[in-house]
Amino acid sequence: MSYQEIIEKIKPELDKAQESFKNNLMEIRAGRLSTALIEDIKVECFGQVLPLKQLGAISTSSSKEILVQLWDESYVEAVVKAIEKRNLGLGVRIEGNSIYLSAPPLTEDSKKNLVKVLNQKKEETFQTIRRIRDRAWKEIQDAFQKKEIGEDDKYKGKDKLEDLIRETREEIEELVENKRKEIED
Repeated sequence: MSYQEIIEKIKPELDKAQESFKNNLMEIRAGRLSTALIEDIKVECFGQVLPLKQLGAISTSSSKEILVQLWDESYVEAVVKAIEKRNLGLGVRIEGNSIYLSAPPLTEDSKKNLVKVLNQKKEETFQTIRRIRDRAWKEIQDAFQKKEIGEDDKYKGKDKLEDLIRETREEIEELVENKRKEIED
């Protein structure tokens, strides 16, 4: 196996790690509320577990409020229970089959905690990336040991691998910096 094939093989894994990180970012409440914060919350309803987005329409009525219009009023109790279980710190107001979720302004302490969570998620993603990189480097070294690739290709592969990893880390750092600014505004 050539070093190019090894590197091509890990690109989808790196993309998946990056996409997972982006999804985690959407769950971190910053200055404005996003429907992504709640749409995938699992709700136990009539013996089934469904994501909230399948039980009604979710929209933002303002930057500080999310409106959930349920298809059926009988879902309200289960939905509120599932949202409160997530511990998002949102205020809940119910009007018929509509649930209004409002966000109190962020305090300095809550901003610090959000930045701490953000850095924790970043570090978890970086660990995943390191594991992918280490595994790919081991495959390149194994290919060299088996004489499938030459020494020049081994080092070219290492350089290409490091470039790809650096690029991925920089993209994640940029996402983190944008989210940090959003939190601190």
